[in-house]
Amino acid sequence: MTLRTAPLRPLIVLLLAVVVAGSGCARMKGMFKDKDKNEGLPVSELYDKAHGYMENGRWSSAVEVWRRLIAQYPYGPYTEQALMEQAYAEYKAGKHDDAVSSIDRFIRTYPTHKNIAYLYYLRGLTNMSRNAVFMARAFKLDMSNRDLQAPNQAYADFSTVATRYPNSRYAADARQRMVFLRNEFARFERNTALYYLRRGAWIAANERATYLLETYPQSEYQNDAVALLGESYARMGNDKLAADARRVLEANDPQHPWLTGKWPHDSRFYNRLNPFAGDL
Repeated sequence: MTLRTAPLRPLIVLLLAVVVAGSGCARMKGMFKDKDKNEGLPVSELYDKAHGYMENGRWSSAVEVWRRLIAQYPYGPYTEQALMEQAYAEYKAGKHDDAVSSIDRFIRTYPTHKNIAYLYYLRGLTNMSRNAVFMARAFKLDMSNRDLQAPNQAYADFSTVATRYPNSRYAADARQRMVFLRNEFARFERNTALYYLRRGAWIAANERATYLLETYPQSEYQNDAVALLGESYARMGNDKLAADARRVLEANDPQHPWLTGKWPHDSRFYNRLNPFAGDL
């Protein structure tokens, strides 16, 4: 029995090897087919295909086709438009770093393009979206450690649109977004001052409130900053400056809860104005 089956073993091993190799080649062939499915297509076909994906909200698929078009036809008549479309698709797909890179490339390559204002505007939108936690209305982290680089860059982008291209169709919205961001920066400073106040760091709270008033005058949170100054001065025993802050607040916001002693001591007011207070 052993003598009959022994010669079959090499044959079985060989057959298994052929089957495995065949399936492996099929998988590799499929991989290469998927990877290069857009390679070699005419530029007009790639353009229409990418637009079709965008119309259906398939942003990542659109990004792939735009990239193929640009790589395959880097100097063609579709390239400029494809770069803009690619950047927008990347922004919509949540690929913010890629979108900024594409926009920067376009600005470097076509600095005088007729749609350059749109590119700066799109970069502002992208940078606003890069730090979603900052833009949220509820925070569960120590705000003094938040990174404001992306929102600050967004503000600069919108400022570029508003100042360099004041007659563009994006200028009005850019100015509105600058106002919004400015108030967000002021809110950041207000929340950080509240954080320090909660921890008994009176000097740090005072400095943040002062910075808010000096840097973002007329913001939505200026009266809170005056109240923070009054509270921090009172905690440090400087009754004169605390009284000065009270008089200023009485003149500008007589209904502010700090004037009635309910803020920031009353947790209902404190938690409303300090979203991360509950986690401390």
